[in-house]
Amino acid sequence: MHIPHVTAPTVAIAGTSDRFPVRRIFCVGQNYADHAREMGSDPDRQEPFFFSKPADAVVASGSAIPFPPQTEDLHHEVELVIALSKGGKNIAVEDAAATIFGAGVGIDLTRRDLQATAKKAGRPWDMAKGFDRSAPVGALTLGVPATKGSIALAIDGETRQSGDLSMMIWSVPEIIATLSTFVELAPGDLIFTGTPAGVGPIQRGQTLRATIDGFETLEVTFAA
Repeated sequence: MHIPHVTAPTVAIAGTSDRFPVRRIFCVGQNYADHAREMGSDPDRQEPFFFSKPADAVVASGSAIPFPPQTEDLHHEVELVIALSKGGKNIAVEDAAATIFGAGVGIDLTRRDLQATAKKAGRPWDMAKGFDRSAPVGALTLGVPATKGSIALAIDGETRQSGDLSMMIWSVPEIIATLSTFVELAPGDLIFTGTPAGVGPIQRGQTLRATIDGFETLEVTFAA
């Protein structure tokens, strides 16, 4: 009997050769009011909701990504990503910051056509959100991230998304606290915290450049 050896996915840490091991990836949906509106939701009534991606969906900055199969409508969503060094369940909002290892820039890639079909049929989003290489993440910067700062994404030099972290409906501590009531969080967990308005399609051969003030830039290119 051959038991396979499986290596944990990792994310770069800015300023060091060390790597952050990824345990799980959680994402919060529609956490910017303008994006909630463009997706047809009411941000004043929307409680935070979550979905997941597999840990090995992470992709490093500078990577070339094969265009994913089974979609003709691949979308970009630039997000602040939180990395946890501590976990727990039912974490109080005031204690949430103490669980944070660092943060970085991420892109939640979405097969929007598959998501729309799943929504219409009342089915899970897994194949729309949790596919291979669907979670590019840049190098992590240590410490608790600022509550304001520019967040943006450009494709081939043209700005597509532009907002500010202060536009989040739910703060990072509130996201961590709420998520911990659904699952017991643990070291190695990543949390994508939502995206501003302007999400849209990616074409084969295009280069995405995602930025957040204070963090290393994330850049990926899709195969032609």
